[in-house]
Amino acid sequence: MADSFDLIVIGSGPGGYVTAIRASQLGLKTAIIEREALGGICLNWGCIPTKALLKSGEAYENLSHLADYGIKVEKASFDFTGIIKRSRKVAAQLNSGVAFLMKKHKIEVVEGTARLEKGSPAPKVVVALKAGGSRTLTAKNVILATGARARTIPAVGLEPDGDRVWTYREAMAPKAAPKSVIVIGSGAIGIEFASFYRALGAEVVVIEALPRILPVEDEEISTTARKAFEKRGIKFRVGAQVEKVEKPKSGGVRVTTASGGTSEILEAEVAIVAVGIVGNVEDMGLEALGVEIDRTHVVTDEHGGTGVPGLYAIGDVAGPPWLAHKASHEGVHCIEHIAGLAPSNLNAPIPGCTYSTPQIASVGITEAGAKEKGIAVKVGRFPFRVNGKAIASGETEGFVKTIFDEKTGALIGAHLIGGEVTEMIQGFALAMTLEATEAELIATVFPHPTMSEAMHEASLDAYGRVLHI
Repeated sequence: MADSFDLIVIGSGPGGYVTAIRASQLGLKTAIIEREALGGICLNWGCIPTKALLKSGEAYENLSHLADYGIKVEKASFDFTGIIKRSRKVAAQLNSGVAFLMKKHKIEVVEGTARLEKGSPAPKVVVALKAGGSRTLTAKNVILATGARARTIPAVGLEPDGDRVWTYREAMAPKAAPKSVIVIGSGAIGIEFASFYRALGAEVVVIEALPRILPVEDEEISTTARKAFEKRGIKFRVGAQVEKVEKPKSGGVRVTTASGGTSEILEAEVAIVAVGIVGNVEDMGLEALGVEIDRTHVVTDEHGGTGVPGLYAIGDVAGPPWLAHKASHEGVHCIEHIAGLAPSNLNAPIPGCTYSTPQIASVGITEAGAKEKGIAVKVGRFPFRVNGKAIASGETEGFVKTIFDEKTGALIGAHLIGGEVTEMIQGFALAMTLEATEAELIATVFPHPTMSEAMHEASLDAYGRVLHI
């Protein structure tokens, strides 16, 4: 006889485990199924441990600038094994934290791989247990939160082997630091690994098929970022297609690219594949149930519904943006809808962050995107080079850019590059969620001295009222 629940969540990443917690808070008997480790990719092999790596890289890189602060350091070096060990320790701590939360909220954790079969009121879930055997679960509702994995292109040799061709997973815990790296793809994942390995002294080349790096960011941010990265020694090949990746017998990798009718061969110890992700939709019985799948992602309605009674999907498996906080937000919305509550605003602005050096953060529409939509805008900018706290901290790189709807005064976009801007972007996200206009932002008191004052000045600048330029 099957075990019965009010809700079954498949996948325990930031989408899945947060959804399960909210369901428990609403009084629903909940089970969560995980085939690998609680916390999913984000906590174990993604968002969190990569930040630990980047912090180590940043700390090491900063040693070469300590003389600017009147501090002398001799013979600086790093322990690569120690850097990786710290990153894995951070991941383990958060993994145990999720286990604690599941126990606290009386959520049953089932370790194994799930497959769906026809059932009512929702599909049945058959779990091939890690410990052996199987278990059948039934519930009133099932939520897919199975996430995604790195996209590969076997046809040109972009297939990870754990040795010379890596995805983010292999790049996070290699046995030794490579002396040269080719990063294929210049989105957030590619740029973060490029930044980390360059900070440790590796020769790094980034290949991007599109005309500019960080293509989803505002063009001004992208241009400034490239200059900042090149200043640190990272090389770029933009508008370049990867034709093939070879692994010579002598070792390393050889990457052939084509750009503007010419080809180039690049060589390095390893290549990191960061060309996007694909949803984890295989071998779960989705097609047999009639679930619509578009380019490896489950098609859903505005509440996460799949069209199959009782079956929902959230997070990366349900499509872009592929962000942990988007998955959590969707999950809470989905379960509140299921519970019959007025759910949280699914269309709240979702900030995006790249934790490189310098950091990059954005929310809302780009300037070019606004023009494509026919929206007349007022744009403000303010550089950190004239911000008092930035000067005192030695973090004068970058700027803040704001975009307002000229007609309504609503803040519709904000784009930042510089030190710790990933901690500042939430101020703009909150303003947009509250539908703030330039009047509210201009009237807001920002503490002094802080780098966040640049956010205020950029808002002022959009309306010809900037004070410190």
